[in-house]
Amino acid sequence: MPKLTIDGQSVEVPAGFTVIQACEVAGIEIPRFCYHERLSIAGNCRMCLVAMERSPKPIASCAQPVADGMVIHTNTEMVRKARRGVMEFLLLNHPLDCPICDQGGECDLQDQAMAYGYHGSRYQEPKRAVKEQDFGPLISTAMTRCIHCTRCIRFATEVAGVQELGATGRGEDMEVGTYVQKALSSELSGNMIDLCPVGALTNRPYAFEARSWELAKIESIDVMDAIGSNIRVDVRGPEVLRVLPRVNEDVNEEWISDKTRFACDGLMRQRLDRPYVRRNGKLQAATWDEAFAAIAERLKGVPGSRIAALAGDLACAESMYAVKELMAALGSTHLDCRQDGAPLDAENRAGYLFNTTIAGVEKADVCLLIGTDPRREAPILNARLRKRYLMGGFDIGLVGAATDLTYDYRPLGSGQGALDKILSGDDPFAKKLAGAKHPMLIVGMGALARPDGAAVLAQVGLLAERYHMVGRTDGWNGFNVLHTAASRVGGLTLGFVPGRGGKDTNGILEAASAGALDAVYLLGADEIDMGRLGHTFVIYQGHHGDAGAHRADVILPGAAYTEKSGTYVNTEGLVQRTTMAVFAPGEAREDWAIVRALSAALGRTLPFDDLATLRQRMVAAYPRLETLDHITPSTWRKVGVDGQTSDQPFVSPVENFYMTDPISRASPTMAACVDTFGAGTAKTGTHG
Repeated sequence: MPKLTIDGQSVEVPAGFTVIQACEVAGIEIPRFCYHERLSIAGNCRMCLVAMERSPKPIASCAQPVADGMVIHTNTEMVRKARRGVMEFLLLNHPLDCPICDQGGECDLQDQAMAYGYHGSRYQEPKRAVKEQDFGPLISTAMTRCIHCTRCIRFATEVAGVQELGATGRGEDMEVGTYVQKALSSELSGNMIDLCPVGALTNRPYAFEARSWELAKIESIDVMDAIGSNIRVDVRGPEVLRVLPRVNEDVNEEWISDKTRFACDGLMRQRLDRPYVRRNGKLQAATWDEAFAAIAERLKGVPGSRIAALAGDLACAESMYAVKELMAALGSTHLDCRQDGAPLDAENRAGYLFNTTIAGVEKADVCLLIGTDPRREAPILNARLRKRYLMGGFDIGLVGAATDLTYDYRPLGSGQGALDKILSGDDPFAKKLAGAKHPMLIVGMGALARPDGAAVLAQVGLLAERYHMVGRTDGWNGFNVLHTAASRVGGLTLGFVPGRGGKDTNGILEAASAGALDAVYLLGADEIDMGRLGHTFVIYQGHHGDAGAHRADVILPGAAYTEKSGTYVNTEGLVQRTTMAVFAPGEAREDWAIVRALSAALGRTLPFDDLATLRQRMVAAYPRLETLDHITPSTWRKVGVDGQTSDQPFVSPVENFYMTDPISRASPTMAACVDTFGAGTAKTGTHG
């Protein structure tokens, strides 16, 4: 490894490092605008200038590879003068927008102008002005502020894989734009706001709402999909104003999807803030006591065999555990957390996890996608797949509907017939799988959430065994299930599935439609066919007035993910917790507390009075939920059930990326995205 001297300090760094990276290893801060560790090197802002011995002029440290024996000086008078000159040029045309700029208070240009710039400017010429761009409903532009760092262009091209941004002109006449006016169509476009160092790109829905120093900042977890991206929730008073990413190299690196970032305005709209009871065919506001009394009256004398419970996609582990305990106290074994009917065995952990792990994707050399569109179902995972693709030596095959995944893949067919060809070795892609050192497959709900899902799962399991993806001695497990619901893996871990003689989701709906059930408890379950509930008494516990609330006979207002401390398990089995950022509105309460109070009203009081006691009992019964931020590998076992499969093509369950849950469906920003891009698979709608 090369050794170099930086400001008199000897530093040894890996070969291929640049000088700016070596300075970071040495603990020396180097200013920069264009450089970003996750993007390619541009070397065009020149703010990172340092002095190198035997060099007649300062060098750009972000673009200079280290060499053995190199001597670097970062704080000489020449370096300071050079940086002041660069800053003076950058501010030459920059408008004095700080009092009205949304980037104010967290602007790299502000900070570095104070630390490295002059107190004034020697230039008196008129400043240039640049026409604003229309990037769609999510990003607001002020391109006169742009300093041509090209971070946004490089992110769109390299990370998001959507080659829609570029630059025209040269020098002072250079402008960043889309060439032909259109909205940016990437599901990751909001990350450009974080990357922009000067406020040329800002958060359009958040515009002029607050200053950064007015906000309380709470670290939490995202629940818009099953990835569990690490986020920071910024709040003022009772309202969540914005959501930003937190760095977690193993999950989301430092990116989040646009739905994660912008759907937060749905948290204050269409909320359930008081209990309701249906009287004379109409839902009417009630007190908690009246709601509990109505439930107790209706369930009086009803045997447990005629009561069922379904958990929704946003339910936390604590609320599902409480409902499961309540159903057990009532004598019911009819419960399910799989709203879509996916036939996943809660006893076979390796059969429902993303076993390779999200970070482990970077080690794979062949990937087979089966019935999934990761770009819409999990944009963060799709970005990781693209990152691995750009490294080279990564073949990708797709069994399912053709779509734009932002990277090249081999279309292998649309349904079970393609799987049969791969399993038999007749498809050329089978040779890629057979010759791979670390092959992996990703099966989505598009292949599993079907009547023949159990048989398809069995075929996928055989394929994983046939090509040595599982049961290996080196610890590699290439069998992966990509979930679309944040609650799913937590529910399976808790065993929130039918007990002995119990009915699953489809069985519950059939029984309710036939009048064989007297009551169904919906814990935020909004994605089922409400028409199949028939005349069954429906108790809905949730936080938005979505489909379940419209069908309910009694509504119990709960808390959204930003309003409670809840445990979630992501698709790879990583246990994480949200943090309460704001209080639930009105009379809404945390979900576990509602279930505990209801159990007392039903004469089946559950044995916990606070969240700490509930968690103690929960982790005692399910120890895997105790260790946070850690993934425990599972032993491979046969999955699925042998049976007849259908010739129907595999279709992704996510038809509309921007509206997949009650929160995003209530978001006006997500509604604007649907207006711009459409609800289908099209990603090229124009705007303006």
